[in-house]
Amino acid sequence: MTSTDALPGSFAAFGLHPDVLRALAEQGYATPTPIQDQAIPMVLAGRDLMGAAQTGTGKTAGFALPIIQLLLPQASASMSPARHPVRALILTPTRELADQVAASVASYAVHTPLRTTVVFGGVDMAPQTAALRAGVEILIATPGRLLDHVQQKTLNLGQTQILVLDEADRMLDMGFLPDLQRIINLLPKQRQNLMFSATFSNEIRKLAQTFMRDPLSIEVARRNATAENVSQVVYEVASEHKRAAVAHIIRARGLKQVIVFSNTKIGTSRLARELQREGIKADAIHGDKTQKDRMIALEGFKNGAIEVLVATDVAARGLDIVELPCVINYDLPHSPEDYVHRIGRTGRAGASGDAISLMSHEEERYVADIEKLIKTKIERLTLEDFHPGDRPRRAARGEGGRESGRDSGRDRDAGRDFGREREARHERAAAPARAAPAPVDDFFLKPYVSSPPAPAGSDAPAARPTSSGLGISKAPRPVAALLGGAKKS
Repeated sequence: MTSTDALPGSFAAFGLHPDVLRALAEQGYATPTPIQDQAIPMVLAGRDLMGAAQTGTGKTAGFALPIIQLLLPQASASMSPARHPVRALILTPTRELADQVAASVASYAVHTPLRTTVVFGGVDMAPQTAALRAGVEILIATPGRLLDHVQQKTLNLGQTQILVLDEADRMLDMGFLPDLQRIINLLPKQRQNLMFSATFSNEIRKLAQTFMRDPLSIEVARRNATAENVSQVVYEVASEHKRAAVAHIIRARGLKQVIVFSNTKIGTSRLARELQREGIKADAIHGDKTQKDRMIALEGFKNGAIEVLVATDVAARGLDIVELPCVINYDLPHSPEDYVHRIGRTGRAGASGDAISLMSHEEERYVADIEKLIKTKIERLTLEDFHPGDRPRRAARGEGGRESGRDSGRDRDAGRDFGREREARHERAAAPARAAPAPVDDFFLKPYVSSPPAPAGSDAPAARPTSSGLGISKAPRPVAALLGGAKKS
């Protein structure tokens, strides 16, 4: 290593292994980001750490690089699984984020003997089980699937030295707290704990107090801040015109890669279909889609086959799209922290980006909550050259427009039904009177009366009533002796 390699402000200054530095050079890493510059030395020193930084500033490398460096002395080239126990566990809230983190860790450790793998739900457990049984030092996982493997006894966490909670705030939002507590109880008491996220709520800090030992806190930007290189704007648009507004913005700006956020799974799929009808290459990702479908949509978005990716907050958490120019909030998030994560998809790694929000009258309170959290006034503008009233009804149908179309369709149907009923009344009035029905014999209206019993001593069989109640009987049919019909002597 030359003296130039160890200049301050370079990764070599951290004392990283040459194999790690070679991997970073191949990935194009030159200068550490602020979160990396502060976090890497502290993790290397073995301290518990809480790191908060804006999304896209390199949090993954901030904990992955020092973990690889710390584990290298224990790395083994042996093929025996016993030589490759799980020494570092990285937990993420979503499959997409787990897959992204795993790809980054694998790229950093590519020239080392350390093994890495990822386990998450929605896919077959068999390949994951095979990888775990073969031995792995660095495991990236979602909490639910991790506990599945623990229950199946395909995973042992007894030698884990480092625990990382990535996007811990989202884990709590998604209800993972009981799972996190179960996982923490499975780990050795003596270990290093790291928490990295874009935001740290008071609940997260309370959680940290339960299992972290005197953690250091790093906040590269002020708490819950948004990136300065992201331009934020709010357009006031009625709910029924939002879908048309999204299509207008995409066409007016010539956007070829944009993420549109919706609050619900149904709304996400519906908006994607409506954009497709407008001739826009769009697809949706949300929790109800299979992992295979989500990965196909994400890959299509990355390679340009899909221009608009409509997503929920959970599905979009962890998406890392290089130089994503714009995100659009079709629905404003109910949680202000989600807004910070959403617009963090753009403006990553120093690039500029635009964050556009569509606000209906009912959503003004959400904007106020967001501005209070980020301590910034978001500019409110009117969407230029947007005239939804001039659009054909079919082309203007969106989530809200479709509902109004249904209402108008119901009105037309109701008018037609009223006309048909009025015509039917006229036809009944003009129709000739029907002939009087034929008289009915009173005998058939009388109630059923049973026949009187036969006189005593009479050999004649009593008349057997029939269903008509007329007392008419028939002679009994002879029964063969074989069937017990013969009289006993």
